Amino acid sequence: MRTTGTYVTTTTLGEAVRAFVPHALPPARPPLVADNYASANHRAEMALSRLGGVAGLVPSVDWLLYSAIRKEALLTSQIEGTQATLADLFDDEAGQVLTNTADVEEVTNYLRAFRLVREHLRSPVGLPISVRLLCDAHRLLLDGVRGTGKQPGELRRSQNRIGGSRPARAVFVPPPPDQVPGLLADLERFIHDPAHALAPLPPLVRVALVHVQFETIHPFLDGNGRIGRLLVAALLEAWGLLPEPLVYLSGYLKQHQAEYYRRLSAVRTEGDWEGSVGFFLDGVEAAATDAERSIVAMASLINADRKRLLAAPRVGAVALRLFELLPLMPRFTIEQARQKLDTTFPTATAAVKLLQELGMLTELTGQKKNRLFSYAAYVELLASET
Repeated sequence: MRTTGTYVTTTTLGEAVRAFVPHALPPARPPLVADNYASANHRAEMALSRLGGVAGLVPSVDWLLYSAIRKEALLTSQIEGTQATLADLFDDEAGQVLTNTADVEEVTNYLRAFRLVREHLRSPVGLPISVRLLCDAHRLLLDGVRGTGKQPGELRRSQNRIGGSRPARAVFVPPPPDQVPGLLADLERFIHDPAHALAPLPPLVRVALVHVQFETIHPFLDGNGRIGRLLVAALLEAWGLLPEPLVYLSGYLKQHQAEYYRRLSAVRTEGDWEGSVGFFLDGVEAAATDAERSIVAMASLINADRKRLLAAPRVGAVALRLFELLPLMPRFTIEQARQKLDTTFPTATAAVKLLQELGMLTELTGQKKNRLFSYAAYVELLASET
């Protein structure tokens, strides 16, 4: 059996615990068995390739990113117990007053953290994927929400644990805090030396290894799962596996949550890296296939509605421009439409009314003022995937 780390005895809350300290990547003694994941890796790569091709069906990649990133933000937060829905998120962006503000703030904080990482990776003067960048993302993730008192943006300075009513009964105890910086430095070196002489591994396999290692180190007091999943998305884009972050793996992990945790545990207890890598690759294939279906459905809906709009007898340029905004503004007020269109209130109202008459927009409030409109079919399509 492969040994993937060592145990050290430490004390937390007055109780002695055995903390797991993982060996540096790549797995060795013995190295990974390629035959155990080669087929799954090929299927996952092909699924990502098909997804990249299908993305061209939609006129604007911004439409795809808007929905994909929000679905990932929502699902990754739901894994941690957040109860917000996609409709809540759209309502919040439309300026509506919500009753579950705290949950929605957790989702929007993930969006802020995700944008920060992407901006750095796409800027010639931005930070690379690094401990510093992840700490900056973590600071945004926990800003003003549950976990805000757990050292946002800082590596933990105390022992943490997973599960158990008390330390001695924990399901898993990550490394002691004094070992976290060194372990993360090793992980950072592995990330930036992907063609490691000892293990010329396929990129998706390396992503899988990095994800498990990060979760095992568990470097923060809170938010490790979300930052770990954000790291996956960042690596997929940074290593050229997808031109845009259109795969939201959190949906697969949420659906198979028990197996996900079992696979993580098996790496530590049984040395089963191959099982965890295979599970991850199956997840990438499933998530890419789901994203492909989503894009086809989105393209079909938008194209059909555009044809109906163009066939309308009173369609004008403003109504067409409003329609093109809907995938990025699925719920909105007339004032928001007016601002986006840079037109007058009566002109914006007329455009909204035309789309409403064609059955594309639904008014949700029943009020005469401050009315909220929804591109209902589009919202329902996206919501069905979360």
